[in-house]
Amino acid sequence: MPAPLIRIENLHFRWADDADFDLDIPRFEVHAGERVFLHGPSGSGKSTLLGLLGGVLVPERGSLQLLGNDLTQMRQAARDRFRADHIGFLFQLFNLIPYLSVVDNVLLSCRFSARRLARATAAGNTPAGEAQRLLTRLDLDPALHRRQVTRLSVGQQQRVAAARALIGQPEIVIADEPTSALDAERQGAFLELLRDECERSGSTLLFVSHDHRLAAGFDRELSLPTLGASGGDGNAR
Repeated sequence: MPAPLIRIENLHFRWADDADFDLDIPRFEVHAGERVFLHGPSGSGKSTLLGLLGGVLVPERGSLQLLGNDLTQMRQAARDRFRADHIGFLFQLFNLIPYLSVVDNVLLSCRFSARRLARATAAGNTPAGEAQRLLTRLDLDPALHRRQVTRLSVGQQQRVAAARALIGQPEIVIADEPTSALDAERQGAFLELLRDECERSGSTLLFVSHDHRLAAGFDRELSLPTLGASGGDGNAR
């Protein structure tokens, strides 16, 4: 069997200002192409784990390997480059740039990564063409592609954020509670589109949420507390 795309071993993290919080994960593996649903209550360490996987945080000890690279052995600048090249993040609050158009927001990922720029160009002839393909595939009307994102609904902004995470075919897509502002019907439709596009591009999907009802359609459903995490007094991180 091929080596896991994500491999965590004996990881330990503690916030300096919260002695009651410990994130301990003895072992966690995700293989290429998997669609994994990870759930846990507020304060269980979901956002902390995503910060570690993105190289924004560094554990006190343990191994954290993505694509065979141990992030704990990299300097911050190298972790930043690795994240830009290989990881597409879909945030709960979307983090779109309000003064940019829909297409320009999607293309931000290509501005920070020559690797993803080259892949987007190959996939769509031009990066803008690939951005528009993704947006249309994610059910955003082409008439909106040049509109400022502040003029879109929450559901439309969500699709823009998803296209930005997916452009350039990153090996790993990490989604952090991106459906929390949507009703149940829109949640289901969006999740289906996200999973299908990840499958099309060959991206591994790690979807994190407090709501395990969204887990249908994923290859695996895991609870963060069962991986060895404890959230102390329940303060959200």
